[in-house]
Amino acid sequence: MKRIILAITGASGSLYALEFLSLLAELEVEVHLVLSEAGEQVLQLETGQTAEQLAPLAVRRYDIKDFTAPFASGSAVFSGMAVLPCSMGTLAAVAGGLSHNLIHRAADVTLKERRPLVLAVRETPLNRTHMHNMLKVHDAGAIICPAMPGFYHGPQNLAQLARAFAGRVAEQLGLVVPDLPRWQG
Repeated sequence: MKRIILAITGASGSLYALEFLSLLAELEVEVHLVLSEAGEQVLQLETGQTAEQLAPLAVRRYDIKDFTAPFASGSAVFSGMAVLPCSMGTLAAVAGGLSHNLIHRAADVTLKERRPLVLAVRETPLNRTHMHNMLKVHDAGAIICPAMPGFYHGPQNLAQLARAFAGRVAEQLGLVVPDLPRWQG
């Protein structure tokens, strides 16, 4: 069974995380969940849901300060990590190799172990610092997957739009997503 770390930070785009969690449950992927304080606030504002309501979709939810979590060490084997959505503050911490909290530490461990790290950055417009940090994490081995959904599959609602993007993130982690909308030309 695949084991994935999902971090939800304070950028806008909580719907993507909800669809990602739902998709991984359908794929029977073991999810280990951690939210930043801002991530919890934005989740509540954007979706009306709480972190406690997401917890049943994960094997376990970890506190942002819990450095005893298994994925805080490279000796625990995980298939990869997604930060969805990824705030510019989290991006900056990962780019700088900082480990101020469990999300930063897990991203650092994921990179050092050469496992897939997908950062679904969410900000617009971008400034030079943002772009510099994206290049730094890319050079370190992360996958930058901006929260830019496609429209070619004709989504009928926001959930379908977010689901297609969540599927793209899952595929970047090496998961096979059946029925993912594909460009047909």
